[in-house]
Parts: sequence; structure tokens; C-alpha cells
Amino acid sequence: MKKVYSGHEITSLQYIFLLSGIQVGVAVLSLPRKLAETAGTDGWISIIIGWLISTAASLIIVQIMKNSPNGSLPDWAAGVMGMWAGKAVAFLLALYFCFLLFDGLTKTVMITKIWLLPNTPSYIIMILLLVPTYMIARHGPRIVGRYCELIVYICLWIPIIYLIPLKHSHFLHLLPPLKEGWQPVLTGVKEIIYPSLGMVATFVLYPFLKHKEKAGAAVVASNTLTMASYLFITLICFVYYSPDEITEYNNPVISILKSIEFRFIERIEVPFIAFYLTVFSLVWIPAMYLTTFCSSWLFGRTDSRGHLRVLCIATAIATYFYTPTYRQNWVIEQILTAFGLGIEYIFPVLLLAFIAVHNRMRRS
Repeated sequence: MKKVYSGHEITSLQYIFLLSGIQVGVAVLSLPRKLAETAGTDGWISIIIGWLISTAASLIIVQIMKNSPNGSLPDWAAGVMGMWAGKAVAFLLALYFCFLLFDGLTKTVMITKIWLLPNTPSYIIMILLLVPTYMIARHGPRIVGRYCELIVYICLWIPIIYLIPLKHSHFLHLLPPLKEGWQPVLTGVKEIIYPSLGMVATFVLYPFLKHKEKAGAAVVASNTLTMASYLFITLICFVYYSPDEITEYNNPVISILKSIEFRFIERIEVPFIAFYLTVFSLVWIPAMYLTTFCSSWLFGRTDSRGHLRVLCIATAIATYFYTPTYRQNWVIEQILTAFGLGIEYIFPVLLLAFIAVHNRMRRS
């Protein structure tokens, strides 16, 4: 194992939580509404179909990385096709992870301003988010993996809270299944692409994995955990809201909390969102490290902390001059969805086909 990878190994459990954490983020807040608009209350079937597709894509990525057990995808590309190919792959991955990072941070800033700190400037909120991000990401994937593992453990109480509104729910909203046939369900699968982005982190994290023989089972487990989270919260919203009512809420996952009442707290959604910021961080903290890892590889550096500092400062300065509106965030989401469809689904299939042809020609 190369020096850059040694001493930073992550366990299979940390690997699972890293991949699932990148996927389950801000996107879950509006997912039930988007599925209801596209597929109605049959949208939960779209989640299962999307899980099958994303799991297949993840297994393809693992199969690709078996050709480079001691190096990342840029290392493999540089060894097989030359340094220019390695740099091109590193640049592509760095750009993609930077998109994920920026999208996760800007959406978190927007939600924080709406629900928690409406009078605080966006760049101040961004700086408050970037300080702990740098402190965690600068230590490498092992610490990032431990952080993801910790956050998952301390968030195990969240599903219990969402069971409370079930006493006011109507399960008849889900019946009959396939009300309008398969076409709306299959159309709703496209809404699962954006919440499932992050699988290509395997291209970088695979050489850090301590037990690489468990990588296939780990990606299946991470996608299953993501699917279970989406399926749980979507079904809760579908049975609580009527089919027409759910489309009126931009973030039904937050709005449903208003129905929960405790004697010792008036608005449970406010402290819940403050706590859920830690879940949001599972998107941008790993993405921050992955971006700087690829950029450092691009410039031939083994220490990514310098690039990490530059990226944090540049992000804070950019937020001072420009903060995306809700409409602009939607445009960014559409661009990221198209970018992710190409790099997470199409690119691995083409790359696996190239590897098969290359290996066959080499044997000949």
C-alpha cells in the first residue's frame, strides 16, 4: 500500500456509513413531495427500483476497483493509460465532489437561515460550518469515517420521533398500489438519482478499506441503509398527508414535525433541524476531503491539508459575494443530477467495458 494510503485504513462499518452519509443529506427533506408529484403515493415503489439500480452501479464500481486494490482510480488510470489519463480522471472526480460539496453546503445554509438564523448573513453561517469541517477533514478518511459512525449512532432516535404522527395517519392513502400503472412509478425513478449521488466515493475510498474482500457486501449494505431511510420517511409522509396535501409542502419531512407536541417544548422542528445539521454534514465533510484528495493527486502532492485550507477560504469568500436563491439551488440540483447520472451510472459501465476489452487484448 502506498504511503498516502497507509495509516488511514477504515473499517467496513465506517465505509458503509461514509457512503450512506454522502447520499442521505438535504435531499431527503423534499423527496416525499417530489415523488408524490411524479408518481403519487406509489412513489415508494420508485425508491425500491432506484435502490436496485444504484446497488448495481455500486457493484460495478467495486468490480472496477478490484483492478487497483492498492490505489485509487486516478492511480489505476495513470498506470494503464498514462499520467494524462490519471490527471483527467482526478480532475473529473475533484470537480464532481466539489459540486456535491457546494450543493450540500448552500442548501444547509439556506435551511439554517429559514428555520434557525433568519437575520444572520449567509457567509457567517458558512464560516461556522467550515470551521468544524476543516478540523475533521484535515485528519484524513479514518477520522472522517469515525465521525460518520458517531453521527449515525447518535441519530438512532430520529426514526422513533417520526413514529408519533402515525396515530393521525391513514394507511388507505397507499391503496390500491399501482393506481395509474407502472409509467408514473418508472418516471419517479429519476427523482431517486439526486438523493443517491455519492457512490463514486468508492473510486477514492477503496484503497483505504481494511477488508477489501467485503467491499461488495459493504456497498450493498450502504445502499440498503439509504433505501431504508428514504422508504421509511416517505411512507410516513404518504400516510400522514393526503395525496393532494403533501404537494403543498416544500419540505414535508420538516413540516410533519409541527404535528408533534411535547409539554416541555413548543416547536420541536427548530431543535430538530439544529440537530439534523449533523446529518447534513455527512455530505459536505466527506465531499470536502474527497475533493482535496483528488486535487492534491492532480498536482502530485501527498498532503491535502493545504488544498483543504484553500478550498475552505475560497468557499467562504464565494458565499460572501454570492448566495444561491431557492430557484438557483434548484438549477444547481438539476445540473448535479445530470452530472451525477453521467459519472455515477454511465461512466462506470463504460469503464468496466474498457477494462474487459483491455484485459482480453493483453491476454491475447
